[in-house]
Amino acid sequence: MESALKRFRVAAYVVGVFLLILTLVAMPMKYLGDDKTLIAIVGPIHGFLYMVYLVVAFHLAALARWPFKYTLGVLLAGTIPFLSFVAERKVTHRVQAAQAAAGAEPVRSSSAAR
Repeated sequence: MESALKRFRVAAYVVGVFLLILTLVAMPMKYLGDDKTLIAIVGPIHGFLYMVYLVVAFHLAALARWPFKYTLGVLLAGTIPFLSFVAERKVTHRVQAAQAAAGAEPVRSSSAAR
């Protein structure tokens, strides 16, 4: 699950950065400066990266067995500026806590079971 978490973290950051570029730079240039060049470049890139984010996040959700509502929230986080960064932190803490809890459970040996 560690590699799935790393992939998710990278995807969340990349999608977040491209969404910020899209909303804070490209959109104002389109509507205030009447220049559609940057939005024509960044928009499709963000769209493709968001699809990658969805696949990576869903894979992590399946491995971690998250509830549907939590999974849906994480999947939608890539559509709201800055939220993918928040979701990445929360997901990282959740997965690490689950891994620590799973590792902290006592392991029964075959002699202790008798």
